[in-house]
Amino acid sequence: MLFMPTQISLYQEMSALSARMVEAARANDWDTLITLERSIAALRNSLLADDDNQSASELKLKSQLIQRILADDAEVRRHTEPWMEQVRKFLGSDARRRDPEQAYGPTS
Repeated sequence: MLFMPTQISLYQEMSALSARMVEAARANDWDTLITLERSIAALRNSLLADDDNQSASELKLKSQLIQRILADDAEVRRHTEPWMEQVRKFLGSDARRRDPEQAYGPTS
């Protein structure tokens, strides 16, 4: 018999992965962060395909897990946004420097 995870077990797994994403973001471990994000996306897709009937206690637990996942997401963003802004600035300044070089040749 094939085991089909419940929605609650999928949310619990997503919550555990999101906590690991926070750790990876704090450590600037972008490769791990990306891998974990892909795992969460796969679980999210499984949840979207599943329409479980749940009891009141399961709905309450589901709500708590979603709140924890959202808090973890906010913490990950707090660590990744400054890094992303640095990348944007770097790429933007590099593009601005290249434009005159392409038009006029190296300036130094």
